[in-house]
Amino acid sequence: MRIYLYILAGITSALIGWNVGQFFLTDLGLLQQFPEVILFPCIAISLAIGMVMNEIFISNPTRWKLSFRIAKTPLLIALVLGLLAGLIAGGISQILFLPQIRLPTPIIRIFSWLFIGASVGLAEGLSWRWHSMEAGDPKRFWQRFKASVIGASAASLLAAGLFEFIRLSLGTTPPDGFKNIEDPLGFSILGLFLGLVFSITNSPSYLGALRAGAGFEYTGPNYYLDIDPELTADNQKSSYIDRSVLKFVSEDYTDEIEEGLSIQLPGSGIIRIGSAVKKANIYIPDLPLHIADLILKKREAILSPNPQQFHNIEVNGERLTDRKNIPLKHNYVLTFHPVPMDGNHEEKIYRFVYYNRFLDPQA
Repeated sequence: MRIYLYILAGITSALIGWNVGQFFLTDLGLLQQFPEVILFPCIAISLAIGMVMNEIFISNPTRWKLSFRIAKTPLLIALVLGLLAGLIAGGISQILFLPQIRLPTPIIRIFSWLFIGASVGLAEGLSWRWHSMEAGDPKRFWQRFKASVIGASAASLLAAGLFEFIRLSLGTTPPDGFKNIEDPLGFSILGLFLGLVFSITNSPSYLGALRAGAGFEYTGPNYYLDIDPELTADNQKSSYIDRSVLKFVSEDYTDEIEEGLSIQLPGSGIIRIGSAVKKANIYIPDLPLHIADLILKKREAILSPNPQQFHNIEVNGERLTDRKNIPLKHNYVLTFHPVPMDGNHEEKIYRFVYYNRFLDPQA
């Protein structure tokens, strides 16, 4: 479904831009002697805005008010970059069309489309920072930004190449019927390829996250000092993460697990859960030394219980009855018990919610 929405948005945005350009050229009669100066900015702006809005609304399919609220800055970026790129592409095209230069039309068209596609990639990549928490990670931001720009540029070249191939296959003098649909067909192909590429480069990161819940309520080092003056931060037990392989999504100054914080999981590897100091990647003091592993693969996470401790684990409220590995899905609730589940003797539980895509308010 995602790929179809992107392709539809690309084609629709391109056609809207072309029609707006025709309105300025035909109905208003603006710069009819320099049509590319009007047409290219309209198409570039429409494609940039269309791709940015499509990404925002796909990321928030049920939160329309939030989408409109956060779209202001991204749309402004798309408008400015589309306008500048379109004007530059249109101006250079008009210069290259001068009789004194005599550059082949296909080369001019390919160059212009490349400029338009690159501007759409720039707008989509830059605006992402203003509507996604995930973009706060500089490495992830630049990775996605480069993918957007390079992917959009490559899509523009492929679209231009395909369009020129269609024109050449019709001969040196295309039929009159084709001339009437030449521009909208060409820009529809451009929008299609851009939508196809963005559906890939903008796909959800699928980095897993564990959101801490019950059992990780914050107390702080001074919480009980007024009750028990002998209690200090040194003799309190607290849960923490191994920061050499893990980090919190929104906090980077602490390693202590607190309710509401989300642990960002790596894309691959094994995360050990238990109470073994310096060996557990997620350390929880009251659990067995090693209660389970999280086996992380590309777009997949598997809970692998310790064969001797599986009875201390619940998945979605159901106690495990064997040691089989469990593939985790989005919103699975994992509960770990410090003691065997024997009725009322349980004093505490530790609960996480697993997310199979990056924890983001706009995700």
